[in-house]
Amino acid sequence: MSSSRFNFRLLAAALLITCWLAQVSAQKELQKWDDFDFAALTLKRADIETLELNELKLLRGVVFGRHGRVFKDVGIRKYLAARPWYRPNPAFKNSMLNDVERRNLDLIRDAEASKHEQVEPGDMRYHSKRPLTRKQLGTHSKAEWMVLHAEVEAIHGKRFDEQPWLQQYFDERYWYKPSERYDSKQLSAIERKNLQSIASAQTKQRKLALAPGDIEFFEDRLITEQMLKGLSLHELRLLRNEIYARHGRTFRAVWLQQYFWSQPWYEENADFLDEQLSGSDKQNVATIVKYENRIHDELGSKPITRSLLEGLFVEDAGKMRQEIYARRGKVFKEPWWQKYFVSFDWYKPDPQFADTSLSDIEKKNIATLLAYEKKAVSALDVVEG
Repeated sequence: MSSSRFNFRLLAAALLITCWLAQVSAQKELQKWDDFDFAALTLKRADIETLELNELKLLRGVVFGRHGRVFKDVGIRKYLAARPWYRPNPAFKNSMLNDVERRNLDLIRDAEASKHEQVEPGDMRYHSKRPLTRKQLGTHSKAEWMVLHAEVEAIHGKRFDEQPWLQQYFDERYWYKPSERYDSKQLSAIERKNLQSIASAQTKQRKLALAPGDIEFFEDRLITEQMLKGLSLHELRLLRNEIYARHGRTFRAVWLQQYFWSQPWYEENADFLDEQLSGSDKQNVATIVKYENRIHDELGSKPITRSLLEGLFVEDAGKMRQEIYARRGKVFKEPWWQKYFVSFDWYKPDPQFADTSLSDIEKKNIATLLAYEKKAVSALDVVEG
């Protein structure tokens, strides 16, 4: 064995031992909290200021763990499993927490956020009065960027009905209180600045890939099809309509209008006409429409390739599968799907639709999408704030 390989193995072993000792130390430090009544006693900053980041995370798990919450985080799950009082409860709901527990969680969560080297999902309440720096933004997955951006708005009660997985994510946060009258004007100047910083950092990380919310960075530049690769059909539609929304367009589709109403930059202009688009805006719409149409056509005329599905969440693949049926006029029993497809000009409901109407390619594509959905990652599984 070469000396370099031997030294590498020694270093790896040393790192494992260091991590193990740190975890053991953290667990010993937290054992004193086993008898603390988080539902009746209020924590003070001084009580937890000496705790390390991992200790704070485990302590947060303890507060929830008293009610049996089952965590996806492996470290919290293993720590709770070792506690003699812990009883897993898959039916846990945040409504089980009382006001004292919520205040204790707020204190712990703020302490965690203050120690993160880069901002993480769940930290934006801490940063609601603190401008984010480029270093703090770091790098994230697509879903994490979406959550970070949405979290700023969720603090003020915004709903995300156009993205059910995102709405579910915030419904599971103990601090979230949905509002039917969310107004983007509630956002402070710092929060607006943080939204811009998140969008800018996300765009730079993607290296020219586009997503809804990015049009402001491309208003004077032409979009290429290469920039659109990897976007779902839902995202492409939002991106295309954002070009019009930046001019104040009023949308017929209720969910689209609600989506843009919730954007802090959107100002409705009843006098705007689609024909008024010119220059790069007009060309960018044409590029996106062409790309969308090609995907639509291929769903019914060409076998779906892996490259088209690569990177899609299970929710995105589900939309594509349902669109194959919608193109044939299927009337959906689920209200959300029916409302969604009715908003497309091409959708023509056919009460006589039956699966036998599908072509062999359509059946094959449906099977491909179903198989992909079984293995695909859900956006909900990517983040846990």
